[in-house]
Amino acid sequence: MPVKIRLQRHGKKGKPYYWIVAADTRSKRDGKYLEKLGSYNPNINPPLIELNIDSSVKWLQNGAQPTDTARNILSYKGAMLKHHLLGGVSKGALTTEEAEAKLTTWLEEKGSKIDSKISSLEKEEANVKAKELEAEKLVNNARSEAQVAAIQAAAAEEAPVAEEAPVAEEAPVAEKAPVAEKAPVAEKAPAAEEK
Repeated sequence: MPVKIRLQRHGKKGKPYYWIVAADTRSKRDGKYLEKLGSYNPNINPPLIELNIDSSVKWLQNGAQPTDTARNILSYKGAMLKHHLLGGVSKGALTTEEAEAKLTTWLEEKGSKIDSKISSLEKEEANVKAKELEAEKLVNNARSEAQVAAIQAAAAEEAPVAEEAPVAEEAPVAEKAPVAEKAPVAEKAPAAEEK
């Protein structure tokens, strides 16, 4: 039975979420699988990858072939390196302790790179927010200054007009004449009978 390590899509439309599985090549993409090895969420930056490295290496040693994307994910998490180092141990080129030491140093370097990327992304986001806040403050200050100037201009225009025009006395209002009652509407004459 040929086995592939591949991605199985989950999640909603436009927001994919993948499981990393070992599955028979003849099964459907989202169908039956042999073992779930981890998950992959590409919706965030950096992508969130959870992977059981030991199970992945076991499947690789048993002949499972990863797809291109799965190979990249396994390489990113160190499963491919561990598989390579265990191949060297089985051939006698390395001892188990040396292989574990190489793997841990590689994982530490990779972790530091990931942490530096996360911190740089956070700094960029903080800078963008600070710039947006400054721009918003400038717009609000300009808007408030414009409103104050408009109010002062309106007050300045109304003040001279009030001084120039004296207040006229109101003329007495004429009483309204009573409305005449309407005459009753005459009823229509009946139509002449036809011959």
